[in-house]
Amino acid sequence: MSARNSQANKAAARERLRQERERQAKKDKTRRQLVVIGSTVVVLAIAGGIGYAVMQANKPGHWESVKDEKNISAPKNTEGENGTTVVIGKATAKKTLELYEDSRCPVCANFEQSVGAAVKKDADAGKYKIKYIGATFIDNADQGEGSKNALSALGAALNVSPEAFSEYKAALYSAKYHPQESDDKFAKDAYLLEVADTVPALKNNAEFKKNVEAGTFDAWAMKMSATFDKSGVQGTPTLKMDGKKVTAQGSDSPPMTVAEYNAAIAKALKG
Repeated sequence: MSARNSQANKAAARERLRQERERQAKKDKTRRQLVVIGSTVVVLAIAGGIGYAVMQANKPGHWESVKDEKNISAPKNTEGENGTTVVIGKATAKKTLELYEDSRCPVCANFEQSVGAAVKKDADAGKYKIKYIGATFIDNADQGEGSKNALSALGAALNVSPEAFSEYKAALYSAKYHPQESDDKFAKDAYLLEVADTVPALKNNAEFKKNVEAGTFDAWAMKMSATFDKSGVQGTPTLKMDGKKVTAQGSDSPPMTVAEYNAAIAKALKG
């Protein structure tokens, strides 16, 4: 091989090597650009996901969103602004017993199981009417929904009749169906409907079922809860007659036995 051909071959080899290096450099540059673009997309996606999560977290929940509704669907058999005046009993009764309760309240359940029949008996006899004021403060304490959901369902029962309301309230507070305070069972429509099946007027009642599942009276429940909040009452159950608390003798607590209740009511009716 001549020196000339050898030099030419070496030059060709160097050129091929240069071209290969350029191609490799272009590939590396393209790869780096793709990595940067990909990383940017991931960062943006993460940022967008975080932004969406924050937005969702800051969105008002269902109960908050209905709290300020202007057009309230109030149940039948109610009176007053937004239908938050619920009075059960004979219209001719001269006295009114105010009864403040939270559906999840365990003490309310004990009261209803022990004294509820005596309260109903006196109301049926016309000794007084019962003005019911529903609360939801237990939900507020543990971020639950059962008090509000049960209050809405009670509205659906009241929409059927006052008698259905009273029977349903008694069933919700019964030893069989009332859950522990820490168990938010009333947040589930299915459970509320299960309890309602024990009330003849509500069993297989399509309108009642629809109103519970659709939350027809959710906004009303929030207005009723606001009525309780404005009442100044600090706990449940609370009983009042003529603006005065009805308590067990010698205490500031509600009467929790029939004997305590009869004595307290007799005194309140005279006052």
